[in-house]
Amino acid sequence: MPLLDYTLIKKEQLKGCLYDKEVFAELGIEEEFVQDNLSFSEAKGTLRGLHFQAPPLAQAKLIRCSRGCIYDVAVDIRKGSPTYGQWVGYELSAECGDQIYVPIGFAHGFITLEPYTEVAYKCSSNFSPDAEGSIHWNSCGITWPVSGKIVISEKDNVAQKIEDFESPFSYHV
Repeated sequence: MPLLDYTLIKKEQLKGCLYDKEVFAELGIEEEFVQDNLSFSEAKGTLRGLHFQAPPLAQAKLIRCSRGCIYDVAVDIRKGSPTYGQWVGYELSAECGDQIYVPIGFAHGFITLEPYTEVAYKCSSNFSPDAEGSIHWNSCGITWPVSGKIVISEKDNVAQKIEDFESPFSYHV
């Protein structure tokens, strides 16, 4: 069963733009994005995630790789969802130009597949440390496509495992 609402947006669908509210509305994405972020990773194998913000400050994200290449992942963390705990991943690169829409109720992360990688993403809510949460990167059965050393922050490495996680999100049809 595919993860509901998690959307791969092909470069061709973007009609030559990075973001156009009308183009995204045609694709069924009508979020109002209020913050743009940029993440830079020097080392190949840098893993960031799996992150989310809890309600009422929850965030949907629109992710693209602006330099280098990443493997981008989202995990459904909505209580009652038929796909709870399942994940989906796509390779994104500056060269391919595709983007990923990650809705509210999903934890998000990525691993860099090249050194000097830059990830740009829009958020539907401003960052709030009080609402920040994470799931352990290695507790969801994700097949991270990298061999060798993984670079990960201590904060991400001590995040709680999905089996111990009490989700603040609920699934709605």
